[in-house]
Amino acid sequence: MTQATEGADTGRTGAVVQWWRRAFSYAGDERETLLVIGKSTLAATLAWLVAYDLLDARSPAFAPFSAVLIMQVTVYRSIVQSLRYVGAVVAGVLVQAALGFLAGPDLLTFVLVALIALTLGRWPVLGAQGPQVATAAFFAFSTYTSSSGDAQRVFRLGEIVLLVLVGCAIGTAVNVLVAPPLRYRSAEYGIRSLAHTLHDLLADMYPQLAEGVPDQDTTGGWRARAQRTEGTINQARSGLETAKESLQLNPRRLLRRYRALPGFQGYESVLGALERTLYQVAALVRGLDRSREDDEAVRPFLRRYAAFLESAAAVAEVLTTLDETTLLPQAKRLERLAGEAEVRRDEVVEETRRLSLSLADPSAPYGMLVTEATRLLEEFQYTGQVLLEAAQNANVYRGPGSPRR
Repeated sequence: MTQATEGADTGRTGAVVQWWRRAFSYAGDERETLLVIGKSTLAATLAWLVAYDLLDARSPAFAPFSAVLIMQVTVYRSIVQSLRYVGAVVAGVLVQAALGFLAGPDLLTFVLVALIALTLGRWPVLGAQGPQVATAAFFAFSTYTSSSGDAQRVFRLGEIVLLVLVGCAIGTAVNVLVAPPLRYRSAEYGIRSLAHTLHDLLADMYPQLAEGVPDQDTTGGWRARAQRTEGTINQARSGLETAKESLQLNPRRLLRRYRALPGFQGYESVLGALERTLYQVAALVRGLDRSREDDEAVRPFLRRYAAFLESAAAVAEVLTTLDETTLLPQAKRLERLAGEAEVRRDEVVEETRRLSLSLADPSAPYGMLVTEATRLLEEFQYTGQVLLEAAQNANVYRGPGSPRR
């Protein structure tokens, strides 16, 4: 074995060890993965026990398959998908039963079953479970052709539906009763991710602006990074929707004694402000990209602007550690930093007056830069107000003396 191979094996082993360490150390994706695997195993085992030992079914695998299939990331989604899956299976079995008893188990019947089942699978009401119509119809056709006599065929087709119902019931029950998934923190994680993106971009920008007009390669790199934030924004939005959905029909929400942002309105407002801020930073970079003159006379302006961006990065840094359990001190800190950013913005405006820089000249970036600085400041101030109100509402919601967790 070569040293390179040994190194690769060691690296993979280390990654596996780290994965398990993270899973047992704190709540995260690794622990969620283990929880889903454990719950799915439990649901499948219980479904097999009922189908094989209690019902003595001919095809008991339908039950554990159904139990695992509807094990979703939220209780609400699990219930909805369970209903859709049952509907799809019933539709597929009914299509096969109707055509089978009318036309018999021949090739033409199978063609008609496939045609109708695949068409029904396109029904929007069934959503992602649409393909299960055809799957159920094909299994039902196989069961129908291998059975003898109409009575046995009816019994076997009914057994398929019963096993699916058993599997869905057990899978949903396990998902609801055994550590039901509560993903409200996914909205928080999305905001942190966006804030990290904003902070890292600003932290790269202000030191170079303090030294003068950046070159085209540098501003081009900033523009590319700003444009790539669209994916991060979409992920954050998806996390917010998952967080909202995770509370629906979830019994664990009744156990929570502390919820900082009731209804997720605060999270949604902060997320919207961050989204607008990233777009404004992208516009700011485009303005910098238009200016190639490194005039010594405007260096003071750029230094003032760099100081403003540094204070903006400090505001973004607060949001990278957003945590509902410490929201009030974070909101107060953000409010203080937004006040410092306002002072830096005013110094930028004053510097444009002192240097007699034209803010109306479309060929110069100064007016646009001042405008974007004002817009950034407004978003930061708005975010601070939202967090402060959310923290105050959380204190009212929690009540005096009640624990945070």
